[in-house]
Amino acid sequence: MIELNAEAIYRDFAARVIDLVGRRDVRLVGIHTGGVWLAERLRAELKIEHPVGVLDVSFYRDDFAQGGLAPDVRPSRIPFEVAGRDLLLIDDVLYTGRTTRAAMNELFDYGRPARIDLAVLIDRGGRELPIAAQVVGRTIELPPDVGVALTRDDDLGFHLTLEQSQNDD
Repeated sequence: MIELNAEAIYRDFAARVIDLVGRRDVRLVGIHTGGVWLAERLRAELKIEHPVGVLDVSFYRDDFAQGGLAPDVRPSRIPFEVAGRDLLLIDDVLYTGRTTRAAMNELFDYGRPARIDLAVLIDRGGRELPIAAQVVGRTIELPPDVGVALTRDDDLGFHLTLEQSQNDD
């Protein structure tokens, strides 16, 4: 059994983000939904003045035609200039890399950033694209039919669970 103490993993993740970002003027961009929760909490803890950007990459996925439109698609919201900025792209789980690729494609529609770093709470392996995170909270090995789900309670605490799934990237 894999122990997934989400709060402990988050503390390690946040410390690594601080090490990476240092004093750089960085903009946080979270991938819907878990990445947004992580970005919002990081913004508060790191006292970053810029608002969090929110990406829903549904329309940018290369498997969009196969799966169709999810019922919970939300508009992306990037409330700052992307061109020439340092961005920290944040997601909860990195799996195949396809969500990250879709997020970068969408970000470039807003402008050409100076730099994009990737921070993920969980890296579960299984990459299909050459994508690597600069910050990882924890790396775990899972079979393809087991997914990792991040949830947030009313007190904004994080929880991670393993569940049977078809795809979790």
